[in-house]
Amino acid sequence: MGLSAFLAGQARRTEHVRFAVSPRFVDENGEPERWELRCLTAAEDEALRRACARCVPVPGQRGRFMSETDTEEYLGRLAAACVVYPDLNDRALQDSYGVMGAPELLRAMLTAGEYAACLDKAQEVCGFTRSMQDEVDEAKN
Repeated sequence: MGLSAFLAGQARRTEHVRFAVSPRFVDENGEPERWELRCLTAAEDEALRRACARCVPVPGQRGRFMSETDTEEYLGRLAAACVVYPDLNDRALQDSYGVMGAPELLRAMLTAGEYAACLDKAQEVCGFTRSMQDEVDEAKN
């Protein structure tokens, strides 16, 4: 086998996952509309993490800063980036909710529980076995 198994053309593509985020959005038959989510690449995830990073002062060390990730912002952007359908970047859809931006649209469209389920599913689709919140909670203890 050798290295040929690792060539780009040999790698299996990740499949999109379809699931009903909410029973409130229904199709013409009255069935819950299924959303479509995709897996992000490591490079896409890294770009999201960097976009959600901020410098914060190190307590007790004047003039020293450390990088900290805004977890809620990261998870919102991750979920929005994973959603293929519906198109969260559609201007008409954003206008109908009075928001600008895919993460903001996702927050406006969904109830708190639906939003949490969407965040969980996005993490699952991307292969994260533990949620970012689990990691944060563990780090705090």
